[in-house]
Amino acid sequence: MSTRRLSLGLLQEQLGYQFTNPKLLQQALTHRSYAVEHYERLEFLGDGVLNCTIAYCLYQQFKGQKEGELSRIRAHLVRQEALVVIAQNLQLSRYLFLGDGELKSGGSERPSILADAVEAIFGAIFCDADFATAQSVVTRLYQPMLDELDPNTAGKDAKTQLQERLQAQKLPVPKYDILSIEGAAHEQTFTMSCEIPALSLKTQGTGASRRIAEQDAASKAMRLLDKGSKKLRK
Repeated sequence: MSTRRLSLGLLQEQLGYQFTNPKLLQQALTHRSYAVEHYERLEFLGDGVLNCTIAYCLYQQFKGQKEGELSRIRAHLVRQEALVVIAQNLQLSRYLFLGDGELKSGGSERPSILADAVEAIFGAIFCDADFATAQSVVTRLYQPMLDELDPNTAGKDAKTQLQERLQAQKLPVPKYDILSIEGAAHEQTFTMSCEIPALSLKTQGTGASRRIAEQDAASKAMRLLDKGSKKLRK
């Protein structure tokens, strides 16, 4: 237990916040498989803190963006994938309290658990201090993402980005076709093509659904266009 206490002390240093009531931090790191008093209520609270904080950051940073655009960017920043990046930066998997079953099944690296724990920590800081303190911690942890953020592409999927890029060049939208569907009904693999005739460009993408395969093909087309643009600049 002493090692765990030391670990939580190191985590607080990484957070830039020392808890007055360390039990709140421990609860924020406790999965329901480990104890009756777990992180889910704190996660609910932290979700609200996170959304409000990111909304305010975007409101301040992107004064020319409309409400719908800000909502899209916020959704991009508060999604599970972004929270997992925060968790990985904090090495949060080292601090989680999980039951034996969750530990054996790799729960300490499961994206949903990592993301939930991050939100729970935000809620715990709010309870231990106040909203302003929690807001400060969230903003500091998210600052690298905010600094690198492109408001024109954040939250837009590959198909949308590709279509907008082509339209900006006054080119027709891509054409998507099914090339194959393999596997049993409950575990099919789709292969889709993405063709841009005006640029003599064609890619293929695969995925567990038609939509995922189309996104994969569009993403590959974007990468090829990016490579072409870099060559032209050289």
